[in-house]
Amino acid sequence: MEQNKLSIEEFLDRDEKKDLLRLLTAGSVDDGKSTLIGRLLFDSKKIYEDQLAALERDSKRMGNAGDHIDYALLCDGLKAEREQGITIDVAYRYFSTNKRKFIIADTPGHEQYTRNMITGGSTANLAIILVDARTGVITQTRRHTFLVSLLGIKHVVLAVNKMDLLDFSRDVFDKIVADFKAFVAPLGIPDVVCIPLSALDGDNVVEKSGRTPWYDGPCLLDYLETVHIGNDHNLKDFRYPVQYVLRPNLDFRGFSGKVASGVIRKGDEVMALPSGKKSHVKRIVTYDGDLDYAFPPQSVTLVLEDEIDISRGEMLVRPDNLPQVGRHFEAMLVWMDEEVMDPEKSFYIKKTTNTSRCHIDHIKYKVDVNTMAQSEVKTLNLNEIGRVVITTAKELFFDPYKENKPTGAFILIDPITNNTSAVGMIIAPVEERDLLSADTGLPTLDLPKLGIAPEHYEAVERAVADLNRQGVEVKIIKE
Repeated sequence: MEQNKLSIEEFLDRDEKKDLLRLLTAGSVDDGKSTLIGRLLFDSKKIYEDQLAALERDSKRMGNAGDHIDYALLCDGLKAEREQGITIDVAYRYFSTNKRKFIIADTPGHEQYTRNMITGGSTANLAIILVDARTGVITQTRRHTFLVSLLGIKHVVLAVNKMDLLDFSRDVFDKIVADFKAFVAPLGIPDVVCIPLSALDGDNVVEKSGRTPWYDGPCLLDYLETVHIGNDHNLKDFRYPVQYVLRPNLDFRGFSGKVASGVIRKGDEVMALPSGKKSHVKRIVTYDGDLDYAFPPQSVTLVLEDEIDISRGEMLVRPDNLPQVGRHFEAMLVWMDEEVMDPEKSFYIKKTTNTSRCHIDHIKYKVDVNTMAQSEVKTLNLNEIGRVVITTAKELFFDPYKENKPTGAFILIDPITNNTSAVGMIIAPVEERDLLSADTGLPTLDLPKLGIAPEHYEAVERAVADLNRQGVEVKIIKE
């Protein structure tokens, strides 16, 4: 027995080596998302005694579960959430088991909080879509499933909750599963698992329930512990956005960042974008020592054989496997700003470690997330989703979001308020001839026309070069 006991250092070391599963819960109001997470934490013994005492006290005072403990109170931390019995903000909860670590994002069910769900799902590997067994697949179920597919989440659990209220009817469960799979088929989600459960009573949450003898699949925790997520990363296309140039002394110059996709090994040839200069990887440096190879999502420092001028925002790739390079692309855009989109306005676009100016050339259509219907619009409001064409001030390097999430995702930032105006997922590049706007969005300084003398050209060029480094590309005409 004594031999099985671990020291604190051994325990922490073992815990550090567990892989991490990020997941979100989504569903309609009162489907039991917060209750399910609370139950998961409670039954897996991940609640401290003082938290349990507070939970029991709060359940009697403001709970919505009758004589039961209201497990939703573990997640609904805002005063407004507790008073209204709903989830408003995204609540993140961390816990671990012997097999895996988890970060759960509990997202709101209300339509007006769509942006909160997008935020919670942006880094998720898996989504739990809850449905109430009494109502089945409804509009909100379809809306959340569409958003999950839009975010490129590859693993979905359909959790049919409140089965205890329908005597764990197999016929009800089978009908809900059939309806859901018919809807999800065209969305291209590769892995869908359906589980009947009762979050309030704990059936099929942590342990298999005796009240569903007809169900032969895993309970929720078993599936979360065993689902394989290693293949979710793109290991084919090497992309390394440079975050920082590390120069601690004259003898060392490396390029720090996170491997967005692909695998890089010592000795491999790489190309720097946009310059196109090539070199070979001399060292792959980490805090714990050098590596022979690196893969996503590792953060490393690459040392090259040759002295190449590379700065933040540039990208290292393989010469025989290049991303798309251009200033025009189509994307799905989720509008997240309280202020209505102004099509005439310019924004900052932040993609990986690169920042540039951009404007929305035109909106191809808006998607009604409740019905999937497409309609022509001139602008987008809060939480609305549209297919748009974007023009940037300088060339960006990107991949379609479906093929490579890290290099296909971006955000738009309002240059005045500094708010995140929208998040986007790149679909494909667009030819310049297909643009509606005649204005390419590239500011131009015609120095002779402005009356600037030639002896001042050098100073203007230095100022413009500084703007370029900040992501604002400006064209200069000198003659």
